[in-house]
Amino acid sequence: MNDRVLVTGISGYVGQHVAAELLKNGYLVRGTVRSIAKAQATKAAIEAVTSVENLEFVEADLLADAGWNEAVTGCNYVIHVASPFYLAEPKNESDMITPAVDGTKRVLNAAVHAGVRRVVLTSSVVAMTTGKPSGTYGPDAWVDTESKIGAYAKSKALAERAAWDAVTGTPTELVSINPGFILGPSLGAPGDGQSVAMIRDLVGGKLPMIPDVAMGMVDVRDIARLHVAALSTAKAAGRRFIAATAEPVAMAHVASVLRSAGFAKVPTRKAPNFAIKLMSLFDREAKGMVPQLGKRIAYRNQETYDVLGWKPTSIDTSLVEMANALAK
Repeated sequence: MNDRVLVTGISGYVGQHVAAELLKNGYLVRGTVRSIAKAQATKAAIEAVTSVENLEFVEADLLADAGWNEAVTGCNYVIHVASPFYLAEPKNESDMITPAVDGTKRVLNAAVHAGVRRVVLTSSVVAMTTGKPSGTYGPDAWVDTESKIGAYAKSKALAERAAWDAVTGTPTELVSINPGFILGPSLGAPGDGQSVAMIRDLVGGKLPMIPDVAMGMVDVRDIARLHVAALSTAKAAGRRFIAATAEPVAMAHVASVLRSAGFAKVPTRKAPNFAIKLMSLFDREAKGMVPQLGKRIAYRNQETYDVLGWKPTSIDTSLVEMANALAK
């Protein structure tokens, strides 16, 4: 196979797994890094699980125009991996929204200009269901970006909208993968994702109580496989795919699984909702959690199984393997 794939955000938690899965499947991979100094650590992490003979790096920053046209030159496909998931609210929402939206526009416009066959975008279920009442939602769901849904959800929704707008009326196809809360061991990327930080804090005893939060969850290795499947599956073009458990997984269950696996510092007490709301007045992570308190969002994810052949990893397995990796 001589198909070359540009992977943005290759140095991150999800990006490293996506690149490794592509290489295992015979693709040529070109990864973008803000600084070429990051390339060696990423290469070493990926090399631990697969050959890196067909891996190369280019410098390109989502906050700048320079380098993107050169980065996509000669690529048949682009996988635009999302920025990390942060629960904490930024002091200024534009600090999160502007890079996400403008960066997506830069990548998609360069892809369209270069005649890239298909782009796979890493979006999120937060672009679908944040702010909505408890219930079951499918791939056609979108958040109301005019409501108070938090900077992260707004950034993901606006970035995904920008991607769909960018390919409208062009030959370039777009597929969106919308993951839930991502779990599983890192290949070596620093803990730049909120899920990594949350599990680390849980097993380290830094969280005194368990919030009444439940989320659709997914293994990071499943996300990588779904991105690769989305490149070559004809029926995937123009569609959004939910990559999350159909039923939400409660943080109380997460804590129970980790305690059973021997992580004794994981708390047992549940945090009252009013305590989280009180903390939100001065804690940005608590503020980001408030819209999810007591909510139970389920997903219609059958298309992900039917079209992309998803065979999900057990969430309990993902949790324990992630915690064990973080404990090393």
